[in-house]
Amino acid sequence: MRDHILILGGSGNFGKRIARALAHAGIPITIAGRDRNKAEALAARLTSELARDLASEFANKFDGDIETASFDVNAGLEQHLEMHRPRIIINTCGPFQTSDYRVAETCIDHSIHYIDLADGREFVANIGSLNGRARQNGATVIGGASTVPGLSSAVLEHIKPEFSEMTSLKYGISPGQKAERGLATTKGIMTYVGKPLAALAHYAGEQGTNYGWQDIYRQDYPGLGRRWMANCDIPDLDLLPETYGLRHIRFSAGMELGVLHLGLWGLSWLIRAGVPLDLARHAGLLLKLSNIFDRFGSADGGMHMVIEGLDHDGRALRRNWFIIARNGDGPQIPTMPAIILAKKLWAGEDMTRGAYPCVGLVSLDEYLEELRDYDVETVWEVH
Repeated sequence: MRDHILILGGSGNFGKRIARALAHAGIPITIAGRDRNKAEALAARLTSELARDLASEFANKFDGDIETASFDVNAGLEQHLEMHRPRIIINTCGPFQTSDYRVAETCIDHSIHYIDLADGREFVANIGSLNGRARQNGATVIGGASTVPGLSSAVLEHIKPEFSEMTSLKYGISPGQKAERGLATTKGIMTYVGKPLAALAHYAGEQGTNYGWQDIYRQDYPGLGRRWMANCDIPDLDLLPETYGLRHIRFSAGMELGVLHLGLWGLSWLIRAGVPLDLARHAGLLLKLSNIFDRFGSADGGMHMVIEGLDHDGRALRRNWFIIARNGDGPQIPTMPAIILAKKLWAGEDMTRGAYPCVGLVSLDEYLEELRDYDVETVWEVH
């Protein structure tokens, strides 16, 4: 039985990008999914890419192979783990807002390292409930190895030395309309549009209940212009104030095209008013309708972070940070923490055994180094 990394949802929007990065790093992978044809097509494409690399300067990187597996992660996972026996599993199978820990628990029972790209607030914030079990079985279990809280915490760790105290964080993500969007991510957002969000002990807006996809505002992005933003529910809202002492935090997301952003905002008011709309159930249709508007948008997106606090002389300090991705490279960004951490585990680097969220596990320098081949730039502003 070969040693390998098993990628659940490996032919999906994020899974295929992770598969490509690991394969090009010479790590044996198995691309797993319910659709065998999609998995095999991706494997063939990656194998072809690597064959071309064999005649290039990257030839020495490829000493692994690519295989596929077809199964439903929710049916008989234990049987498939016993069959494939991976060293590491990367789980991209959302939406995690409605998921439990069965996949992670099964990995722990087989002493398999586990990484996921979860963005579900409760899912990631409570992954530590598996800590004792994971430590006992010698497994590393990491939840939320994605943009939030992976990249957001990397930025805070990077800028933290300039502050004596970080008090406020206002940030968000606005993908380009033409950037590839996954169904699981769409479903995840639709689960809380117009619904009350869990209470925020630290919130930079009005007091009281906050609702998904409301409290809209406009954000300026360097080179992209102004984008609409609205409330989103993510793990950071619980994790970052506790880790960095923030007293105020607000996260938002937005669509490039105002007509789509404001249309969903309108639907959020109907749901808030009690109209029984199950948007998550119709996420596939909504995604198809959104794609019709692609010709009116771009493939350029960004993320912003506005960090406020005090410098070491007690004076007010604000730093604005942006990451801008062009030409459809935005979806690469959420995959980077999982790729970096998987490479570390594969290389045998000493990582804590147990279960914990992806907060402060990846440095900003590591993140940007992994993104070096993509059309991505960062901008710092001092105020």
